[in-house]
Amino acid sequence: MTRETDGVTAEHYFSTDPDAPMRRGEIEFSVAGRDYRLAVASGVFSAGRLDPGTAVLLRKAELPTAGTAGALLDLGCGYGPITCVLATEAPGTIVYAIDVNSRARDLTVENATALGLAGRVRVSAPDDVPDDVTFTEIWSNPPTHVGKAELHALMERWLPWLAPDGVAWLVINRNLGGDSLHTWLAGKGWQVERVASQKGFRVLRVHRKPAVA
Repeated sequence: MTRETDGVTAEHYFSTDPDAPMRRGEIEFSVAGRDYRLAVASGVFSAGRLDPGTAVLLRKAELPTAGTAGALLDLGCGYGPITCVLATEAPGTIVYAIDVNSRARDLTVENATALGLAGRVRVSAPDDVPDDVTFTEIWSNPPTHVGKAELHALMERWLPWLAPDGVAWLVINRNLGGDSLHTWLAGKGWQVERVASQKGFRVLRVHRKPAVA
């Protein structure tokens, strides 16, 4: 997922309307003992397999549970693997799935519907998220290839949507700015913990610092 800001844009699967011919397929993966089969298509991020970063995130971060309430955000949903896992694991939540790529959004709707999750999944472009929503959790495998400025703009736009006690789970390729993002977020006043490092990816837990009495 990306957005246009200060003239910075991304192409291919970060484009609003991908030009790639529509070649459909399916991928299968397992998370927390559940098997998933999702529709994918060309012109959408990691259409050939579950992206390794996403796989590490879903394996190493603390998944929501049946006791989780409120709204969750999948930032840059692609064809919806994170969305579908979150909605499955946390049936008491609404999951907002956002992406600039219209083909990705269509696939997320299709996959959520196939899994019986459509009633609790809200798929939209970033600018269509209601202004009054706050998120209990934000999950993202953000697009590091768009550049540091765009990645920082993405974080500055969406992390403030966290509820006061909310948490964001991010996965970043170590060689594409994982450690520098950690440092930058901390410098912006967020509390950041590296909870896992696997296969070249960092899993970061981000939340607000406790108020000083």
